[in-house]
Amino acid sequence: MSEILQPEGWAKPIGYANGVAARGKQIFIAGQIGWNGQCQFESDDLVAQIGQTLRNIVAVAAAGGAGPEHIVSMTWFLLDRKEYSARLKEIGVVYRDAMGRRFPAMTAIQVSGLIEDRAKVEIQAIAVVPD
Repeated sequence: MSEILQPEGWAKPIGYANGVAARGKQIFIAGQIGWNGQCQFESDDLVAQIGQTLRNIVAVAAAGGAGPEHIVSMTWFLLDRKEYSARLKEIGVVYRDAMGRRFPAMTAIQVSGLIEDRAKVEIQAIAVVPD
């Protein structure tokens, strides 16, 4: 099991956790992007790529015996923070479709580029499967 860490008196975060404590088998998921399992992009739309990226993370986690509920940390690398902010409601829909209502510790960083030219997002994740 994991435990959400929320300091007393702090405002509750929306869409992420300030911290997560977990014990068990750790699964480190390399940065995933919005292409399918055959390394082909099906869309250049940010929200569609985020949805595919999250499904990729869930697939890698499943290969290690984990589900979305075991993901304790995510780092998002985005090309355009303004587009990300403007489309948060749409992103929330694809997030919940892939991850449910689990919100791990998360960091989002705007970057000037990603290795794959068509990628608009890359997400790295850590999962912990309880002992």
